[in-house]
Amino acid sequence: MSALSVNQISELNNLELLANQVVEGFITGMHKSPFHGFSVEFAEHRLYNNGESTRHIDWKLYAKTKKLFIKKYEEETNLRCHLIIDNSASMHFPIIKNPSLENLSKISFSALASASLMEILKRQRDAVGLSIYSDKNDYYAPAKGSERHRRMLLTQLESLINNTSTTLTDTYKILHEISEKIHRRSLIFLFTDMFQTTKSENELFEALRHLKYNKHEVVLFHTFDGKLELDFDFENSPKKFVDVETGEEINLYASSVKNQYKNTVENYFNSLKLKCMQYKIDYVPVDIHKGFHQVLISYLISRKRFL
Repeated sequence: MSALSVNQISELNNLELLANQVVEGFITGMHKSPFHGFSVEFAEHRLYNNGESTRHIDWKLYAKTKKLFIKKYEEETNLRCHLIIDNSASMHFPIIKNPSLENLSKISFSALASASLMEILKRQRDAVGLSIYSDKNDYYAPAKGSERHRRMLLTQLESLINNTSTTLTDTYKILHEISEKIHRRSLIFLFTDMFQTTKSENELFEALRHLKYNKHEVVLFHTFDGKLELDFDFENSPKKFVDVETGEEINLYASSVKNQYKNTVENYFNSLKLKCMQYKIDYVPVDIHKGFHQVLISYLISRKRFL
């Protein structure tokens, strides 16, 4: 798939098109795997009843038989999914002058990954809701399955790509608030870089554990830039590093701290993974340079377990 700039995605209203292309490529790969036909295929037909939606009429069969039949799918809508996206300043890193599909910030990656999940949910007739937060709950929509609702959520995702953020993260507070709003059992996906300096790690995980209340299934997509935030791959020249949320600054040579930095970050990632295992939360590290396959396959695995 050729790369499109993020501005083109917005101007042409093509976030949905890109998500469709991502999913089509993913499904093509899945057809050669044990996930072949994951409720995208239908099982049988039934006669069309007057007054029903014409959305699932098999027009090719009508051309042959001159009778109206509805495609009866293997799995009817029986899942509610809620997407949660961290929209703090750190999620807008790295700041990219000419973004493309292969060169995205964490927030743009999360928006397109969420749009791709919504595309699969649409095909499986599942309901989807959306929460966007920073230092407050910026947006909340409960899970619904209508096309109008889905397009409203796509508009919110597009706004994440086009806007910037200078706010701090208040994951601890907001996740508790979101947890109180999701009453019916749901499959919950959280996109966040897990950067927060104002609360302890234990307090953050108490908020994540709150999401599991009411028997929700929770998947944490730990979103990061593997090149810069994990490997600390910067040119070996004096640079000023600025915390995008607190504004704190430090001047240094990247090579002088690279090994120590990488060990510290890897230890942090491992502690997140172990803590998630303790609380029975699916932990999925997502490097924004490695595409969307891991996000989508995690959805399929979680859905099978959830149902």
